[in-house]
Amino acid sequence: MTKRQLETRLGVLAGFDDPVASLEQYPTPPALAAHVIHLADLHNDIEARTVVDLGTGTGMLALGAGLRGPARVIGVEIDRGPLTVAETNRRRLGATAPIHWVRGDATQCPIRLPEPTTVVMNPPFGAHKDNQHADRRFLKTAAQLGDVSYSVHNAGSQEFVDSFVADRGGEVTHAFAAELDLDRQHDHHTESQVALDTEVYRVKWA
Repeated sequence: MTKRQLETRLGVLAGFDDPVASLEQYPTPPALAAHVIHLADLHNDIEARTVVDLGTGTGMLALGAGLRGPARVIGVEIDRGPLTVAETNRRRLGATAPIHWVRGDATQCPIRLPEPTTVVMNPPFGAHKDNQHADRRFLKTAAQLGDVSYSVHNAGSQEFVDSFVADRGGEVTHAFAAELDLDRQHDHHTESQVALDTEVYRVKWA
C-alpha cells in the first residue's frame, strides 16, 4: 500500500464528536498520519512489531499502523468518547491486525510491554493553560514504553526535543517539517481552517 493509498483509506475515518479544548483534542489529518506511518514502515518500525498510539483520540495513527502489518496495535486515550469513535472507525476501516483500545492517562504510562515497541503520537502541544508541558509528559511515557518513537511537535521544538531525548540516553535520528491542517472546532476559533507548522521526530531510546 502506497502512502497515497494509506491516506485515502484513512480519509473515511470520523473525527471527534465533542472535542475537549483543555485536552487539545484535534484530529490528526489523514495526510500527516499517512506520512508518519509510512516513514515508520520504511524504517521497519511497524511490521511484526507492537505499536502503541499515545493519546490515540479517534484512532487515526493507530489505525494507520494497523494497515501496515503490525503484530498488534494499542491505542491509549483518557477520554471515553473518542474511544467509542475509534472502535467505530476500526470496524469501518476493516484492518485485520489486532487493535486494542485502552482507556488511561498516556502521561502516566498506563501499560507495560515486554516486547520491542514502537510509539506513535500526536500529543497536545501544551498550548492550553490547563495542559502546559503536555508534550514533555508524553515523551517521558514514550521513553518508558518504546525503543523507538515518532511524535508530532510545534515548529521550533528541535532544541527541546534534542535535549529531552539526550538526557534520557536516546537519539533523534530523523526530523522533518510537516503541516497540520486544523478545521474550526470551537466557538473561540475565528477561522474555518488554520495550517500549523509542525515537526515530526523519530527517536531511538536507550
